[in-house]
Amino acid sequence: MKHKIKTKIKQITQHPTTQKALVSLKPEKSIWGFLGIVMFLIVPEIVAFIWGTEITAFAKAHALLASSFFDKQYYDLLLMLFQDGGSWLNLAIGAALLIWVFF
Repeated sequence: MKHKIKTKIKQITQHPTTQKALVSLKPEKSIWGFLGIVMFLIVPEIVAFIWGTEITAFAKAHALLASSFFDKQYYDLLLMLFQDGGSWLNLAIGAALLIWVFF
């Protein structure tokens, strides 16, 4: 059974359609591809590791005093993003994507 699964996975990875899909998913080798990965995956996690508790305290304090629905949603979003601190998984995914861009 294990042998059958391994051969099926090997067939799937060597299939031209699978290889074409992987190439189409790869970020472009440009400054925008690099900055996109850094700004959307790596920087928010670093900010969450360093200032997560301060941002969470700020959002909790201001969520109680929010005057409009949009303000309340904004502070709830901040709480959702930074309440648990940074994520090592997201940071690893960002690093893996950076490596994938340049190789």
